[in-house]
Order: sequence, then C-alpha cells, then structure tokens
Amino acid sequence: MSKGLSNKLAGQVGEFLVCAELGRRGLIATSFTGNVPEFDLIVADGSLKTLPVQVKTSRGHSWPTRASLWINVTIDEKGEKQIDHGDSDIPHPDLIYVCVLLAAPGADQADRYFILLKRDLQAICARNYRDWMSKHNWKRPKNFRSLDNRYYVTDLKPFENNWALFEQQLGPS
Repeated sequence: MSKGLSNKLAGQVGEFLVCAELGRRGLIATSFTGNVPEFDLIVADGSLKTLPVQVKTSRGHSWPTRASLWINVTIDEKGEKQIDHGDSDIPHPDLIYVCVLLAAPGADQADRYFILLKRDLQAICARNYRDWMSKHNWKRPKNFRSLDNRYYVTDLKPFENNWALFEQQLGPS
C-alpha cells in the first residue's frame, strides 16, 4: 500500500471513529470523506442544531501542518530567512478540531481523541513554530523556504476527551 493511500485511509478511519464516538454520545454525525474544504463532518443534535467539524488523524505522535496556516510568514530570499509578522487572522476560529491518535493494530492501547477549537490549535502551532525557528535564528537548516510545522500529543493533552466542547458549541437542546 502506498504511503499516500495509507494516509488517506488513516484519515477516513479517524473520521469514522469520531462519527461513531459522537453517536455513542447521542449526536448524529456524518462524514464528507475529505470532499468539503474546511471541515470533514457535520454533527447534529436532536434539535437539528449543526456544527461543522475538522478531523486530523495521526498514526504517530505528531500531526503535520504548515506554519503559514497559523502565522504570517514571509521569506527573505536574499538572507534566506523567514520573517514572522504575527498571528494570521484565521477564518472560523471557533471551528471544532478533533485530532485522532490511532492506536497501532493489535496494540493494548485505545485510540485517543483531542477536541479543541481552531484558535486553540493556532496558538499551539504558532508557539511550536516560533520556538523551533527561534532556535535556528529563523533560518531553516535544510530548506529556508520550508514552512513545515508540527503539533504533538503533549501539546494536545489538555484537550484529551474534551467531548463537552460539542455540548458547549451546540447549546441547550
């Protein structure tokens, strides 16, 4: 199986796991399997109040992202450095993200879920990128144009099993 196909499959598995868990919690959820920009699921309560949800799935202990999604970064071509112009004004800051950490097949551990708002993820990603780039004086060691960024299980720990966020966002039924 190719890496791209396995990544796509992992993403689908994550979406369906989140749908199943939300169903266990009395909510209706359906996946769009990556065909809608900005969100992967629609979640509804018994009153038909709905929420879009973004799902990110990992088989390791980190999730990849691009720094330019979270902070305004420009490239100084001459100096081969990056310049931080502050946080981006992100669209839909209250969008719920569910980050799924898939357990290895046959492992004793269970899949893990981290539920947070997009603005919370922005704060994590921006902090991680700035911390890493500061150590390198804002010049990437291999490719000065790379905007590769990561967030980790340790960053998301405060949001583990934060399913109450759905109730908070949907409000009273």
